[in-house]
Amino acid sequence: MKWGVITLFPAMVEDALSHGVIGRGLTDGRLELVSFNPRAHATDVHQTVDDRPYGGGPGMLMKVETLRASIAEARQHLPAAPVVYLSPQGEPLTQSLVAEIACWPEVILLAGRYEGVDERVITLDIDREISLGDFVLSGGEPAAIALLDAVGRLVPGVLGHAGSAEADSFSDGLLDCPHYTRPEEIAGQRVPDVLLSGHHGQIARWRRKQALGWTWLRRPELLERQTLSDEDNDLLTEFIRESKP
Repeated sequence: MKWGVITLFPAMVEDALSHGVIGRGLTDGRLELVSFNPRAHATDVHQTVDDRPYGGGPGMLMKVETLRASIAEARQHLPAAPVVYLSPQGEPLTQSLVAEIACWPEVILLAGRYEGVDERVITLDIDREISLGDFVLSGGEPAAIALLDAVGRLVPGVLGHAGSAEADSFSDGLLDCPHYTRPEEIAGQRVPDVLLSGHHGQIARWRRKQALGWTWLRRPELLERQTLSDEDNDLLTEFIRESKP
């Protein structure tokens, strides 16, 4: 999968994505990252990339000419890529949207700075707006890093084990179950006996019950969106009964 990021701080994005499984995906060619800096299109000695907003008010906006030139440059390199603006006004990023983007062969992300982007640039050049949540960052780079990390791990071959992504939180609309490793006991807290039993059917049942139960405890609104099977309802009822003092 090919990624383009339009950013005033390309090193920030490139360095953050150079580690771990995403870094290995970039190294082995399963992922490709190209940065496009609007400063490269500035024509003045100061490489100006911001301008004052009409109507006054605090802050600056990204300069239209340099920004549009960077978008055009990115489209030349990635002609099949939708251009996504990372914005608080965008649609919320969810695991299902991450999975959708992971199926695209290419994507271009616009990481904004300052007070944002001229609305006409959004109308003319942006295909989609996506938000990480109801909060504001100092720039779009952290959002771009988070989105590409989430997307990259779903690209075939990037994770060492394909089943790892399938078991993630939100992959089936629920939180993930708890996990344990050695030693068997820490400060009086033991690994649940079922995980030591070697009985794969019982382990799978326990993990499903925990996923349902943890979602009920921590993110009940997620359960409201689910259509649970009779077995899932029985497991959730069992978890609730066992969790009562």
